[in-house]
Amino acid sequence: MAFNTVHLQDQADLLRRGMADLRAEDLELAMLLDAEVARQHRTLSLVASSCAVKPRTLAASASALVNVTAEGAPGKRHRAGCENVDLVESLAIRRARELFDAHYAGVQSHSGSNANAQVLSALLEPGDTLLGMAHDHGGHLTHGSPAVFTGAYYKAIRYGTTAEGLIDYEQVRSLALAHRPRIIICGASAYSRVLDFERFRAIADEAGAILLADISHIAGLVVTGRHPSPINAAHVTTTCTHKQLGGPRGGLILSGRDAHTKVPGLKATFSRVLDQAVFPRMQGAPAVNMIAAKAAALGYAMTAEFDVCMGRVRALADEAAYAFQAHDYDVVGGRSENHTVLIRLRGDMTGAIAESALEGCGIVVNKSRVPGETRSSAVASGLCIGTGSMAQRNVDADGCRQVVDLVCRVLNQVTPLGEYEYHFEPTAQAQLRTELEHLCAKYPIADYWEH
Repeated sequence: MAFNTVHLQDQADLLRRGMADLRAEDLELAMLLDAEVARQHRTLSLVASSCAVKPRTLAASASALVNVTAEGAPGKRHRAGCENVDLVESLAIRRARELFDAHYAGVQSHSGSNANAQVLSALLEPGDTLLGMAHDHGGHLTHGSPAVFTGAYYKAIRYGTTAEGLIDYEQVRSLALAHRPRIIICGASAYSRVLDFERFRAIADEAGAILLADISHIAGLVVTGRHPSPINAAHVTTTCTHKQLGGPRGGLILSGRDAHTKVPGLKATFSRVLDQAVFPRMQGAPAVNMIAAKAAALGYAMTAEFDVCMGRVRALADEAAYAFQAHDYDVVGGRSENHTVLIRLRGDMTGAIAESALEGCGIVVNKSRVPGETRSSAVASGLCIGTGSMAQRNVDADGCRQVVDLVCRVLNQVTPLGEYEYHFEPTAQAQLRTELEHLCAKYPIADYWEH
């Protein structure tokens, strides 16, 4: 009996074939994907959580690993056919541990929010008390907002910032001693100063609490030594992989010196409890193609090129803060010590209007609430500016000042007519849009993708 010769394809063959088939058989979708690439070329993202992935990471996320179902952990799968998956996940774990200097790393979480949910489900019972940063003051929704599971399942107490926009550590300590939370969460989505993880740990120890650090917004600065690391200060650290790490949508759970100690009140260690929280408690089969993409991103984060990029992130944040102050905008906290600049808008200008008007000119930003806020989060009175995408485009100090000048000129051209409505003269908008496109051409994202 004769057998046909099977043509073996490698990953590159599959990707080429896939793109060819998509264009031939689903042109509508292919055109939408191409349109998004074009949009990213000609617009500038100043969103604090925004970074682009390297093509190698993009390729890993589109790998044939997506065909494998792999519940469990390396060497302990519930299905056969996982020998390569085991090696890929082990590689991602090894790189995460090395990069963050952690004793434990879990790489299966589908997102940073999922990672937070998994940690909290492992360490809290419904109704337990947690203490986290208020969303209105820069904290993340998963840190205790009543709008999400943390506020629904747990008794969430929230700390905030001073009138100057700085974390009120005395308030944190006072609330911790008064409420004796099971967990204290430190970390933020819109906070421009350094987080004092050691001080948080001292408060947690005094209150008998477990400390969870969420570094999703500053992970790249942490691994390059430009922000203190929480790995050995916090009992558990979480991060997403798609922000400063420039990876795919996904999360990591990490632990340092406490990884192999027993969880207070439980018989198991932190590492054991955290593993079980992901599978089987909260998540089924992992997205193993995304774990491969995480491994690719973590590998890139170990390079000198990434270190240089994170240095540029910091320098541009300083430059942006000074430039906004030169335009008479109030920079919350007085300056930036990470990658963000939080500015308070003036007069009747709302965050909702500023966000919309700037997007019309090709500049993508996030509206944000600011200390003393009276408007809702859907309207807000500030903007949170991030420098990650500018750093990836190799924007220099002069280019950063041009970007800030352009932002301020857009805002100056806009006349608010309400919380959402505004007038923006079309000719002025078109001119400013053209200037932004020239800036994007001067500092092309393609340079980052090609190196």
